[in-house]
Amino acid sequence: MCRLSIFCITTALVAFLGFGGTVFAADPGVIQKTLNLTQHWGGYVALIIFVVAYALVMLEEVSHMRKSKPVLLAAGIIWGIIGLIYAMNGIDHVAEAAIRHNILEYAELFLFLLVAMTFINAMDERQVFEVLRVKLVNAGYSFRKLFWITGLLSFFISPVADNLTTALLMCAVVMAIGKEDKKFVGLACINIVVAANAGGAFSPFGDITTLMVWQKGIIQFQGFLVLFVPAVVNWLVPAAIMSFAIPDKKPESGVEDLKLKRGAFVIVGLFLWTIATAVSFHNFLHLPPVVGMMAGLSLLKLFGYYLNKTHVKNNLTYDPKKAEERIGQVVPFDVFTKVARAEWDTLLFFYGIILCVGGLGFMGYLGLVSKVMYLDWGATTANVMVGCLSAIVDNIPVMFAVLTMMPDMSHGQWLLVTLTAGVGGSMLSIGSAAGVALMGQARGKYTFFGHLKWSPVIALGYVASIYTHFLVNGSLM
Repeated sequence: MCRLSIFCITTALVAFLGFGGTVFAADPGVIQKTLNLTQHWGGYVALIIFVVAYALVMLEEVSHMRKSKPVLLAAGIIWGIIGLIYAMNGIDHVAEAAIRHNILEYAELFLFLLVAMTFINAMDERQVFEVLRVKLVNAGYSFRKLFWITGLLSFFISPVADNLTTALLMCAVVMAIGKEDKKFVGLACINIVVAANAGGAFSPFGDITTLMVWQKGIIQFQGFLVLFVPAVVNWLVPAAIMSFAIPDKKPESGVEDLKLKRGAFVIVGLFLWTIATAVSFHNFLHLPPVVGMMAGLSLLKLFGYYLNKTHVKNNLTYDPKKAEERIGQVVPFDVFTKVARAEWDTLLFFYGIILCVGGLGFMGYLGLVSKVMYLDWGATTANVMVGCLSAIVDNIPVMFAVLTMMPDMSHGQWLLVTLTAGVGGSMLSIGSAAGVALMGQARGKYTFFGHLKWSPVIALGYVASIYTHFLVNGSLM
């Protein structure tokens, strides 16, 4: 296992060597004043710091140190080195503009995730997922059937609600169903990550990578639909194999009947409205989706105000038989407690990773590998490797790098890199936002090494989806 970890860290280093400075490639002013630090002591030190930090992230299950801590420190040191070198060379404000761009990228992701997590926590407090668990359990489904149901829902919800939000929702359901059954929760979470990432690959709104390709105008909205069959194969192959490891027993029902707390349906409706608003803001108004998400959060806050104003305090004179009718009245709804319950370790981890990637990229490592990949290897090999790299490095910077290089490829090859970047991240838990988020949400049950155990099976689905793409969409290649 130690050798495998070293291999992964080394590959991560290579990935960052190739996909580093894409954020600033479109800014001519920055390009003219950027120093090439690929052979500078500062660049070497930054690479070493990142590898050490990333190794600690991968060893979180063993060390029990939160993954945000090493990458936050690494990001600060890397950008401190950049600032020092630029100051020593008398170049003002260039590094400042670069890191501000990174922070802006993070701010949009942070606010989007914060709103999604807040809604999920609110629905959890209103017992939405617990009621769903009871309904599924009382329906008599076994763990194996529930494994398939949650995976199927993940695959078809993610094209609309995006893979991250879908994974968070379905993980909450699985946690409620599985309770303390770590094996079921772990396997179900792996299935959810694979299904959500696969489902997001054939829709512009399913994943940030597909969204970026669509925004660039490379593939039209309906053009992504040809990836549906390869995406299905990508999920079904590992799911079919993993399902044999799921015990064919039924979970304990526990509660025979459970009522939703007051306002639960309204909060679910507000969440759906928020997703629709985010999509509409981007699609029709050409605004960042986070604007619609924050607008939706304001509606949740206003509804929380209404719940508090109409809150009925517990009264001992009430008839105990009517207790079920008053469920949700005993404790008032507080939206800020839902914000506080967000997975802050995950949110801070994204900050560290984005700034580390941006810092290493700003040092000038992109050109070292881009030539090798798309000129020497060829488009097909390069695009397959993009998916492998996205399993180690988040697929967002990887896809951003490809879009910045804008290699001369056929329509089918652009579809291929869209597919591989979207589903390749499923091979490791840290390879996608969905996997990283679920490691925080299902802490102790869904882990890096638990996912790594099934990586060969997921890789088999990855290969099968690529083969299916060539088989189904060969005329586009």
